[in-house]
Amino acid sequence: MRYPDGGGLTAEQRRRREEVRMRAVDLFEEGVKVPCIARELRVSEKSVYQWRRAWASGGREALRSQGPPGYDCRLGPDLQAKLAVWLEEGPAAHGWSEDQVWTAARVRTLIGRKFHLSYSVSGVTRLLHRMGFSVQMPARPAAERDEDAITAWREVTWQEVKPLRAATGAFICFEDEAGVTGRPPKGRTWGRRGITPRVKVPGRSRGRLSVAGLLCYRPGLPARLCYRLRRHTGRKGERRSLGESDYIHLLDGAHQLLKAPLIVVWDRLSTHISKTMKALVAEREWLTVMLLPGYAPDLNPVEGLWAHIKRSLANLATRALSELETLLRRRLKALQYRHNILGGFLTGTGLALDRPN
Repeated sequence: MRYPDGGGLTAEQRRRREEVRMRAVDLFEEGVKVPCIARELRVSEKSVYQWRRAWASGGREALRSQGPPGYDCRLGPDLQAKLAVWLEEGPAAHGWSEDQVWTAARVRTLIGRKFHLSYSVSGVTRLLHRMGFSVQMPARPAAERDEDAITAWREVTWQEVKPLRAATGAFICFEDEAGVTGRPPKGRTWGRRGITPRVKVPGRSRGRLSVAGLLCYRPGLPARLCYRLRRHTGRKGERRSLGESDYIHLLDGAHQLLKAPLIVVWDRLSTHISKTMKALVAEREWLTVMLLPGYAPDLNPVEGLWAHIKRSLANLATRALSELETLLRRRLKALQYRHNILGGFLTGTGLALDRPN
């Protein structure tokens, strides 16, 4: 069974279909022909003929709803609710600590332990579908993630940022960095059924690109995107990531472009909180830095920007590093003019800016 509530129809849907059949009975009693009934009720003539045969043999009661199809479940609604709670607790809470996967066999064992009922594996599968469960790919938040700290940041720190922005007329800027290599991310594509499409990619690294993105927001103005890109060729002694000077040049360029103070919100990357970076920030009166809680990418709209960019680079054909850099710059340049999309990245985080009076 692939649907909850014992089948593909809810109680309300079964009631509406019963009303259609009762209307057909009224038309049978009036002597209306089958094609006319089918057109009026917008059903097939085959269904109307079946209803008429059932009505002729059993009367009106033969066309009343018999409830959900199938056998009655041995686990009633109360027991199913208890089972759902136990499943949401995860396998580790019930003795399977080696992984975090619910299988039909494990659920079968759990039902036997808790309710002393014997189910087959296929029966458990049908039961889970009936309860509204399905096989899914789980999300993978970091184990170090502190939900209380994230909630406190939303409710306290973020609420302090907005009056500070209003008092200074500053832009609130979110920053994050990403890396791009010649091995592109996977993307869906059409292919012949049963034959997996193949995309040729480089077999070894030929350098990488590091890009830092800065999304700037101020109520009443379109969102702005600034970025800084650096190429890493893998030469000996070359830095393999962006440094403090790269980040501060990005912020200086944004300040020169926007001509307003900046409140920068970024994560706790070691480069962001180093002594060198703190000294550079202290030299700029127009710059205020605020840190995100650890392991909270969902609070940073630039994460949505990188997901958007990397989807556009899916299944990329083999290219030299210089060609990849040109393509990435084109993608970022095009997004700089898509202000609605840039604003949507902030909306996706659930963080809102107060509208100006």
